[in-house]
Amino acid sequence: MKLKSYEKELKGNWRVNGNKLVADDTTKRIDMLISECLIEVGIDKAGWARLFIDPDDYRYWELSYPQSEMHGGGAPTLKNLSKEEVHSNYGNL
Repeated sequence: MKLKSYEKELKGNWRVNGNKLVADDTTKRIDMLISECLIEVGIDKAGWARLFIDPDDYRYWELSYPQSEMHGGGAPTLKNLSKEEVHSNYGNL
């Protein structure tokens, strides 16, 4: 499912199933969006966040892993950024 115009942030989560961590539906959707719908256009200076653009509406989306206490930063978050935020965080594209 593509991003809707009203969506601003998708926060994935992992749930415990027995002794395994399993991706929730939002995490699976984020994975599908970054592999099939969005176009990667940048990486932040630290290398932890990636910037994407939605070719349908030209909105910018930042993929990050904000749970630094978890292995690999935890589950993904996909957040809509304004052009000002993009310029501030990623410079001129």
